[in-house]
Amino acid sequence: MAEAKSVSFDSIMQDLQARKFVPVYYLMGDESYYIDKISDYIANHVLQPEERDFNQTVLFGSDVTAAQIADAARRYPMMAEYQVVIVKEAQNLKNTEALEKYFKQPMQSTILVMCHKNGTVDGRKREYVKSIQAAGILFESKKLRDRDLPPFIENYLKHRNVSIDPKSTQIIADSIGADLSRLTSELDKVILSLPEENRRVTPQVVEDQIGVSKDFNAFELRDAIVNKNVFKANQIIKYFDENPKAGSIYSFLPMLFNYFQNLMLAYYAPNRQSQESVAEWLELRSPWAAKDYMTGLRNYSGVKVMQIIGKIREIDAKSKGLDNPNTPPGELMKELIFYILH
Repeated sequence: MAEAKSVSFDSIMQDLQARKFVPVYYLMGDESYYIDKISDYIANHVLQPEERDFNQTVLFGSDVTAAQIADAARRYPMMAEYQVVIVKEAQNLKNTEALEKYFKQPMQSTILVMCHKNGTVDGRKREYVKSIQAAGILFESKKLRDRDLPPFIENYLKHRNVSIDPKSTQIIADSIGADLSRLTSELDKVILSLPEENRRVTPQVVEDQIGVSKDFNAFELRDAIVNKNVFKANQIIKYFDENPKAGSIYSFLPMLFNYFQNLMLAYYAPNRQSQESVAEWLELRSPWAAKDYMTGLRNYSGVKVMQIIGKIREIDAKSKGLDNPNTPPGELMKELIFYILH
């Protein structure tokens, strides 16, 4: 087996594909997508189909004890190089003392996969954490930030020999968000729809396959606000008011808050006249991504940006029912857009 180490998702997958295994994979975090990808790959590729009946075990943390997991892991494989033990819902284990002992001396012929979702190992259990790291891989699967979604989409498609333009990327990111399971499912649907002779995703493809209008979407709304295009912004808001399933205040508020929060930060960039400098200051993936912030710096003063951020927070509270007995979400959105643009 490979030497135990702590690595990224991509590194873990590369080692698994090269059949470089470690005795323990402790997979934890708030993003279930990566946890499922790793555990599913191990379940489907370590053993041959005919070896799995006797050498692959799936347990649930709510149904077993740490001692029972350790006992299962200490068994020897039957007519196979490895046995695989996968523990789902590992976050439900009450007492981990028996596992800590196992981690200190794991079986080299066992691949134990602990799937700990919706949280991480208690940081106060330092010896437990150390024992996991000594035995194998401790991997935290974190939720992607909004700014990380476009490169995730681009890379996901690139690995499947599909290209995509920046506008389509942003439309998908804004409309679907950081639920990676849903996001990849939608991307797979888009990939299947593409003809072999044209493997490129365009706004029209996004509209046809995902159902997000290429003209009336979060990307176009932000673009209208950035450029202070009052007519277009009101067109889009009217469309959303008449087509609630196309978008709502609950999805747009985080997008607008993120933009104006970053725009406020851009005012403190060492050289805010330089697109490259602003991109670096905001830790954007490319100077191109700073284009909207350069436009925003021209169209909105620092004082106005601070006021807009305050207004977004006020509208957010009202949308959740605070100090707002009866104003519908559509009216709140119109109020916010009017405030931003005037």
